[in-house]
Amino acid sequence: MSFPTRYESVPGFFVQDDAHAIAVAVPPRLGLKDASDDRWPKFLALVEKLNAESPPDVSYKFFLLIRHGQGYHNVGEAKYGSVDWDLNWSRINGDDEMTWGPDPLLTPLGKQQAADVQREMVLEAAAGLPPPHKRYCSPFSRALDTCDIAFAGVYEEHPYPVLVVEDCREENGVHTCDKRNTRSYIANYKPHFLIEEGLTELDDLWDPNVRETKEEVSLRARSIIDRVFANDTESYYISITSHSGFITGFLQAIGRERYPLPTGGIVLTAASNVSGANTLNSSSTNRGHTRSG
Repeated sequence: MSFPTRYESVPGFFVQDDAHAIAVAVPPRLGLKDASDDRWPKFLALVEKLNAESPPDVSYKFFLLIRHGQGYHNVGEAKYGSVDWDLNWSRINGDDEMTWGPDPLLTPLGKQQAADVQREMVLEAAAGLPPPHKRYCSPFSRALDTCDIAFAGVYEEHPYPVLVVEDCREENGVHTCDKRNTRSYIANYKPHFLIEEGLTELDDLWDPNVRETKEEVSLRARSIIDRVFANDTESYYISITSHSGFITGFLQAIGRERYPLPTGGIVLTAASNVSGANTLNSSSTNRGHTRSG
């Protein structure tokens, strides 16, 4: 399968750009390296400048990728080990102690992890980080709740409600934890979220016998990137609340290495939809200011 556009990451701004660093779930400033008081207005002004000066077919965006907090399926995998989990336990709905499928909820720890994101969001909003121009979310309960908690009370209002998108879901098939609930359930569970038109009532995509490959997940994440760059032309700050497999596929689709993101963790990343375009130079955002490493 070929694509007319190639995406590339634009490194240098965020601590998460170093794939070999020890991953911190929610780093200070959400990961922005610039520690100056006007860090977000400077960064956003640079993105706006690059978009204004670039050719019509070139644009720059930055993404806040949020992994859901700990769910009961994460507890189950930790209990039985990844090998036994993949071979046996992931294929059933639970054990004598807990239920992890379909569509498991956040654990109390998972809710706290989402609250940790919210706490840092409040601090960065006070430092000039605006609401995301668009917010996308996986249709799974653990992501819906994480998104709700992470943005609760951060801003007086959001310009757009959260949009629930099927293709933001986790690696699909076989594991019961990755079978979603019905569209009606989502609408009742999060009535303040919008649901994309194409999301069906039942989960017609989940297959009990076939698991998506990593490459297929990356292609699916790529379709979301295509959608953002093609349709969200006036938006350059996008949040996506999703899952480890999807986020890994997203990073692969923009040419980045895998980032070992823990539950409740975030990745900030900048991306362009063409190679060879003007370079987003991190030093230009901080002339005359001290940066933290």
